[in-house]
Amino acid sequence: MIIFRRLLVPLLFAALTGAIRADVTPAALFGDHAVLQRDKLVPVWGRADAGEKVTVIFGAQIRSATAGSDGSWIVFLDPLSAATQGADLTIAGRNTIILRNIVVGEVWLCSGQSNMEFAVSRAANAAQEIATANFPLLRHVRIEHAVAEAPTAATKTDGWKAATPENVGGFTAVGYFFARDIFQKLGVPVGLVHSSWGGTPVEAWMSPAAMAGNPAFRIAGERWQQTLAAYPQAKADYEAQLASWTKAQAAAKGPAAQAAWAKNNPRPRVPRGAGDPWTPTGLFNGMINPLLPYALRGVLWYQGENNADRASEYHALFAAMITHWRAHFGQGDIPFFWVNLANFKNNGDQTGRNYAFLREAQTQTLSLPNTGQALAIDIGNPNDIHPTNKQDVGRRLALLAKTRIYGIVGDDTGPTFAGIGREGLALRVRFAHAGGGLIAHDKPVQSLEIAGADRVFHRAEGKIERDTLLVSSPAVRDPVAVRYAWQNAPEANLYNGAGLPAVPFRSDVW
Repeated sequence: MIIFRRLLVPLLFAALTGAIRADVTPAALFGDHAVLQRDKLVPVWGRADAGEKVTVIFGAQIRSATAGSDGSWIVFLDPLSAATQGADLTIAGRNTIILRNIVVGEVWLCSGQSNMEFAVSRAANAAQEIATANFPLLRHVRIEHAVAEAPTAATKTDGWKAATPENVGGFTAVGYFFARDIFQKLGVPVGLVHSSWGGTPVEAWMSPAAMAGNPAFRIAGERWQQTLAAYPQAKADYEAQLASWTKAQAAAKGPAAQAAWAKNNPRPRVPRGAGDPWTPTGLFNGMINPLLPYALRGVLWYQGENNADRASEYHALFAAMITHWRAHFGQGDIPFFWVNLANFKNNGDQTGRNYAFLREAQTQTLSLPNTGQALAIDIGNPNDIHPTNKQDVGRRLALLAKTRIYGIVGDDTGPTFAGIGREGLALRVRFAHAGGGLIAHDKPVQSLEIAGADRVFHRAEGKIERDTLLVSSPAVRDPVAVRYAWQNAPEANLYNGAGLPAVPFRSDVW
């Protein structure tokens, strides 16, 4: 970025009048090496002195605006064609800013919690992935963590960076592997705007309008107010627990003994209070609102683990979040693709099924237009909430984009429950998206359960017959309901001919 200022006259004027003028500044997403979205209007915005004329030049386009009374300004560039050759973007007012090496292609917002935040440096085969990253037209910008009580326009980033061995280790792994697939197929620049925060619930990412739009959502705010009210006592308890923990750890002799002790005795957790990332709407306000209305192709989302114990609320919350994000970005029903939660035991869940209900809530959200989900039910790690196989997650998200946006013919969805019918002592399960027939690699279909009218589920066997599954159990003589992969960490081995896993399902609503 190059900034030119007319120094002498403004300095003299300020000295004579005491006035201080603000430089023209673009929004934080506009920097050297940025990627602009092709084929749609491109907003460019920022701040200046009230009443100041600001001119934006990109290629042959020249657009001007006058800053409003609050100092904000915005112009819209006409839709741009993809461009791999970097160009200058000039923003001129009383000072002039030149942004270098701007390209035009596909821009995706990557958001959610820790599995989206999970970096390439931690992914499977990281050393080779980093060493072979040579994609100067695949670029990434990270939004700094920020919690805000009200929507803010201000944010900080680490700047746009190209996918090179020096940079790519810090990229979102899911986003990178998605973008690499898209770039290699389309050959146009791909930009990732990465705004995520580990361990956060969906309500933190919802806008104030979304939270206010449904009276049922009041419970989230009420829970948070209870948390804030309990904070003083929780803080005092934490400090006492931490003192005891620290004293006990110090009693262990030597660094190795202390490390072993700490492994078996987790450090007390800091209680949540004001400014915590769990604040309802706090992350929308501080990490999404500042991005509005940057032109995007779509959104990638990986979140839900921190809502699993409240899965019954998730569908409504998640659907409202998507609907309002779309409204706030003002670009219609932009594609919104997410990851259906991976298999993980979640030992804190005594039922062993919270994740199953959360996955169901995610699947229900497919009722919104222009949405899709990539399954990770077969590629997680039952003992680690952060599985390292992010390559297949990115690839499955890319399948959705390639088939639904970029016109590349192929399968993007695994077998999906379509209904059941009674056949003697068995239930026949019908599927959509079972092209090529059903497949269970080298072993019987796992994780099937069947129940009668008593609603007690028993392990069941499944016989594949082309694109249907005949399910039965000697323990259930009069079956009425069937479930598949309906646990936190099931062994899910049912696929279609394209190698895509079946969506976990239940035929009941018990």
